[in-house]
Order: sequence, then structure tokens, then C-alpha cells
Amino acid sequence: MRIRCPYCGERDLGEFTYFGTADLKRPDPAAPDAEAVRLAGDNRYETAAIVAASAFADRDLTVAIVATGESFADALAANYLAGVKTLSASFVQVVRDREGRITERATGALSIARPDRFRWDYRDPYEQVIVADGRKLWLYDPDLQQVTVRDLQEGLGSTPAMLLSGTGRLADSFTSLAVERDGDWTWCRLKPFTTTSDFESVSLALGSKGELAGMELVDKLGQTTRIDFSGLRRNATLDAESFRFEPPPGADVIGDRGS
Repeated sequence: MRIRCPYCGERDLGEFTYFGTADLKRPDPAAPDAEAVRLAGDNRYETAAIVAASAFADRDLTVAIVATGESFADALAANYLAGVKTLSASFVQVVRDREGRITERATGALSIARPDRFRWDYRDPYEQVIVADGRKLWLYDPDLQQVTVRDLQEGLGSTPAMLLSGTGRLADSFTSLAVERDGDWTWCRLKPFTTTSDFESVSLALGSKGELAGMELVDKLGQTTRIDFSGLRRNATLDAESFRFEPPPGADVIGDRGS
């Protein structure tokens, strides 16, 4: 039996070395002679083919159809985010109005420690700090000497911050719109399920090496926010203190700080 995989090419299942039998019955883990069987290939596509070979080796089959989630934005984005524990990067943020005119431009740095901890430091042309500490969401404006604080889940909802740092399944909050190729970037276009979200769509871009390259947010007024990341580090050790926030002395605090 041969298999046609869009990533591995056409392969003869007989080429694979695998362990197990063609018995489709799930073994009883409580049985005294129960044995765990490990099936693995060089990548997830080859592993899927080996599993198919093990399960159907004694069937009289000549064709196998392989399905992939690569054309579904939610599956592609979720696959990347599932491998993220921490993330840090510099960013450039550009905001355009409905006509495409640039209305804002800012630069800064981002740190994320999943779940529910992140820090956005806006540095130019103005300073602003947004911190999620796992319970509360803090927004600090140094120019106004003002801090706004709210419960984290109330402040996130189906937002871009939840997409990158939340604990829930992406498919519970977003639906897939499209997967679009733009040069070396692959855009995963998503739409929030809830009608109360401020955003019409949220998109993640993965670069040629499969790392997060950018985000794009379209709000209900037609305004588009594009964020390009650089110097990205994934799953590096981050200082836990960076996700704690204490209002500076003299700053006005709006909201419930809690204990």
C-alpha cells in the first residue's frame, strides 16, 4: 500500500519500521500482560503514516488519504501556540485608519509567560506599560501618572492578548477565516466568536522558519493595527519579576487592586 502525503511525498508503507500489531482493540492497561507500543517517525506526518500502517496492515487497501490542518487558520495558529511557554521580542506597531493612512507608530518590547502573564512595554514615541500578573491586568501611563487595573479575565476576553497568552483553547474563542501566503509569511486569519469583542478579526503571521513574525488586528471601525516582531526568543527563561506590577508612588489608581 502506498500513501501520498503533501509533505513527505509518495511513500510505500512497507518502507516504515514500526512496532505493534494490526489489532485495533485498545489494550487494557490493567491487564497483567499489557504492553505500551511506541510508534514514531521523523516528523508528525510520517508518524501518522506509521500509525496507519500499524492499524491497517492486514486490510486489503490500496489508497490512503491524508488530511492536513495546514489550510485551517485556527489549527495552524493553535499548533504554534501549543509549543509556546515563554516568548519575548521587540516590536514595531503601526496603526492605519479605514483609508490606509498611518495614524500611529510605536516601538517597544513584549514578554509572555503562558498562562496569563505578559508585559508590553511601549517606549517610543511615548511610554506605556501593560502587565498581566495572572490575576490582574495593569495599564500604566507615566505621562498621566495613572494606573488602571481590572480582573484579568474581564480585561482579556477574545482579545489578541488572550490569543497569545491565554489558557483556553483557541477554537473556543476564535473561528478560522483563511490562511494567506504573503512572501515568506503565512497569515492565519481568525475571527472572535463573541459579538462584544472590539475586533472584527485577529491574524497571526508565521515566518519562513515557523516562528511568530507579526500580528494584525482589525477593529469594528475599520482601523488596522499591524505589529511586526523581531529578535524573537521562544521558551527562554524570563524573570518572573517582570510580570509583577506595583503602582508608582503618587500615581492615581483606577479600579480594584485586590489583595
